[in-house]
Amino acid sequence: MAVAIIAGWVVVGTALASASYALAAAHCTGRFFACSAAEGSSFPSVTILKPLHGAEPGLGKNLESFCVQDYPGVVQLLFGVQRAEDAAIPVIEELRKAYPHVDIAVVIGSCREVANPKIENLISMLPGAKHDVLVLSDSDIGVPSDYVRKMAAALEEPGVGAVTCCYVGRALDNIWSKLATAGIDYHFLPNVMLGMACGLAQPCFGSTIALTRSVLAAIGGFEAYGDRLADDYEIGHAVRALGYRVAVLPFVVTHTCSETSYAALVRHELRWARTIRAVEPLGYVGSAVTHALPLSLIAVALLGFSLPALAVCAAAVAARLHLKRTIDHSLARRGATWRGKGEPRATGRGGGHQVCGDGGGVGAVGPQHPAVAVHRQRGGARLVCRRWPAVAGG
Repeated sequence: MAVAIIAGWVVVGTALASASYALAAAHCTGRFFACSAAEGSSFPSVTILKPLHGAEPGLGKNLESFCVQDYPGVVQLLFGVQRAEDAAIPVIEELRKAYPHVDIAVVIGSCREVANPKIENLISMLPGAKHDVLVLSDSDIGVPSDYVRKMAAALEEPGVGAVTCCYVGRALDNIWSKLATAGIDYHFLPNVMLGMACGLAQPCFGSTIALTRSVLAAIGGFEAYGDRLADDYEIGHAVRALGYRVAVLPFVVTHTCSETSYAALVRHELRWARTIRAVEPLGYVGSAVTHALPLSLIAVALLGFSLPALAVCAAAVAARLHLKRTIDHSLARRGATWRGKGEPRATGRGGGHQVCGDGGGVGAVGPQHPAVAVHRQRGGARLVCRRWPAVAGG
């Protein structure tokens, strides 16, 4: 009995620390998203690299968000798949029909076999990239219409070698996906905010990594990360090792949480936990203090529903609710309410472009007659490009 009481009070102290942690994370989150991203003075040509595998849930919506960018410069969308029969290819073809003014290319096949299939895709894709500014983005990411503008502007800042940003969840219509989304928004995101504020976290997220071709070459190219588990983390570490900063923008993109079952959710969480343990073992151990409510419930059970334990439990609930409210308010202030809306839509008038009021869709009208060119690369990778005549106003 005495052991249970002692353990209960130890857990009470840990739960109080955890509630304090939640309040500190709320403060750091609010302060971070109160900042403004830099506005660019020039608009360099950009290639967006999107390695794909299959037609995952929400793929069409996510890819479409890259087609409706409000960016004065030239943007190339370069997709990569391993096989010609990949289910993502019909999705890309639909995008080509819907957005004929967008420069879209697809690399099919592999130039080099490495352990990391995403990096394998990127190695094959890079020769097809037309421009010096490269933006890497995972397949399950959706973005707002000012995404490329913000990435390019941040990359112009002195001393910046790469640019990244945080992400929030976009849920499917099932409880498991919604739970995964809540985990990203209300657990992962505030942990990152507090970690950066304390100097304990130096993130570089696969949701977005923008860098120049010269910086990529200086860190060894994609080939240097073919056998790395957390390639995004390693790329950020290598950029910093060269003396550059990795800018983390006060800006979010969305990650589609595709879990459709309890088993899928558990597999994803375990895989994510193993990755964190591999790259940040101390942070992995310290993450125990971030679970305020479970700790307080354990304290209540050990102390027999005593008043102090119940008070700590109430404090933990209040701290977590405050954190949730702060995150929701901060994301809404930064314009992240677009993540819950439907598909962007494109309209056009007079052969030009028009920005729509529901999220910045850009479209064009007029007959288009694509010419198809097929190029072969070393190792059998195939670059399939379709080029359209210039569209008025583009």
